[in-house]
Amino acid sequence: MNANYARWLREHVGHEPVFLNAASAIIVDNSGKILLQRRGEGESSNSWSLPGGIMELGERSQETVRREVKEETGLDVEIGRFVGVYATPELVYYPNSDACQMVTQVFECKIIGGKLKADGHETLELVYFDLKDRPKLFRPHLERALGDFESGRFGNSY
Repeated sequence: MNANYARWLREHVGHEPVFLNAASAIIVDNSGKILLQRRGEGESSNSWSLPGGIMELGERSQETVRREVKEETGLDVEIGRFVGVYATPELVYYPNSDACQMVTQVFECKIIGGKLKADGHETLELVYFDLKDRPKLFRPHLERALGDFESGRFGNSY
């Protein structure tokens, strides 16, 4: 399998719109706060998001979550409840003109190890927030996922 599916795909289709499958984590600490990532390099720099990223070929969504969380936060997580599948309602355009529609599977996760650390490139800052007192996320579909999580709605599809 290709180690960077998105790069491989772009080599074949250029900037044309494609579907990209992603997986993200809602990481909850012992006090009930959620971990958000202030994004670094790339699109929407300095905006807030859930840790997560694009699935690689051959990966299950839970494996994507564990891999991306480790890369972006330094933490090891256990996958918990499935929150839902959320799609961007519009095309997403990256600074290099790539276009896609994101389809993101979101999972509740619990920390089981590792050490919290932003890499300084993809992740500039990692902060725990109370659900009621947090910054807005940079993608509306991730806001919907957090809203469902906060309301106790699981297994959603949008």
